[in-house]
Amino acid sequence: MKVIVDTSIWSLALRRKHEDLNEREQKIVYELIELINEARVIMIGPIRQEILSGISTQKQLRQLKSKLKAFSDFPICTEDYEKAAEFFNRCRKDGIQGSHIDFLICSVAFNNNFSVFTTDKDFINYSNYTDINLYQEKK
Repeated sequence: MKVIVDTSIWSLALRRKHEDLNEREQKIVYELIELINEARVIMIGPIRQEILSGISTQKQLRQLKSKLKAFSDFPICTEDYEKAAEFFNRCRKDGIQGSHIDFLICSVAFNNNFSVFTTDKDFINYSNYTDINLYQEKK
């Protein structure tokens, strides 16, 4: 199964020094490397934008953009945006808040039978209302 890798995972791998990661975080980065090697990683434009946002220097931005060029953006279509709005409304009705990008991630995953690899606990709540598959880390 293909996997949408959320910004939280990319940030561990690309924006933090390896020696600053705890054991669990290191394991997550190795899991990402394995998914990349298996050609299972899905990138979408909004995640790319989140990863590149907040970079302090042009040099760092160019380096990060260069690394991410290895991953083309999976196309997002009208049905994905419509489903994202449905998910947003469904969750909001029950008091679950989330960003529009998070619900778009859920929608693309749902519509294409992808799983979502994230450390963002909000996706656990979303999965109760959207039937998305969360990527299960290997033990």
